[in-house]
Amino acid sequence: MVNLTLYTVKAVVMLDSEGGRVLAKYYGQDYSSPKDQKAFEKGLYDKTKRAPHGEILLFDNQVVLYRFHEDVFFYIVGMPEENEAMLLVILNAFSDAVSMLLRHQISKRVILENLDLVVLALDETIDEGIVLETDPSAIVARVSKPRENLSDVPLSEQTLIQAYQTAKEKFGTALLK
Repeated sequence: MVNLTLYTVKAVVMLDSEGGRVLAKYYGQDYSSPKDQKAFEKGLYDKTKRAPHGEILLFDNQVVLYRFHEDVFFYIVGMPEENEAMLLVILNAFSDAVSMLLRHQISKRVILENLDLVVLALDETIDEGIVLETDPSAIVARVSKPRENLSDVPLSEQTLIQAYQTAKEKFGTALLK
């Protein structure tokens, strides 16, 4: 009998074309130490660098699906009994959402410049290994949704520049009255 669980994803890793970490998020206790994570990422890169066109493989007793964009590898890691089609849907959703958010310029430089959006997209896709969303458009809408009016947001929740803009608007309004 198959043990059904909501915990689908063990890790999401993004590596550059030389095997350096761009982004990594591990779920569970399999790779709890940075040393274990680094060794896993190095082995994963060494195994996949020769076939960058995106495939599926069994690595370290886990199913790994990956895709290569310009100079970045996207990896989704799951348990060996996990449904590969579901992992592929998750990989496609996350990479397509990142592509939309970055205006189809997926390179290490652009990802690092917009790391906040990429991490938010990942958090909207997967939470603690549980898949939340598989529609890239919905992920992008949640990540890039602008606030309607910053004056309704408490100052403590605004960034410094947003707070400055809000104060400037309120000061300007007060002067005009």
